Amino acid sequence: MTHIVDASASGLAWTKSSFSGGNNNCLEVARGLSGAMPVRDSKNPTGPALVVPAGAWTAFVGAVKSGDVA
Repeated sequence: MTHIVDASASGLAWTKSSFSGGNNNCLEVARGLSGAMPVRDSKNPTGPALVVPAGAWTAFVGAVKSGDVA
């Protein structure tokens, strides 16, 4: 796993889940990096972002949806 030091300077388009309801206590993700999913804290858009391998992100989202991760 790698990271982006200043996520706002990455040039990526960041989005929040539609389930966030406008709340700023969420994660934001950006698509566009081949084989990876950048993730950042919505409260700190100029802070760091983790860059998670796409397969690991897919497994994490699947575990959340199935209730294995709360």
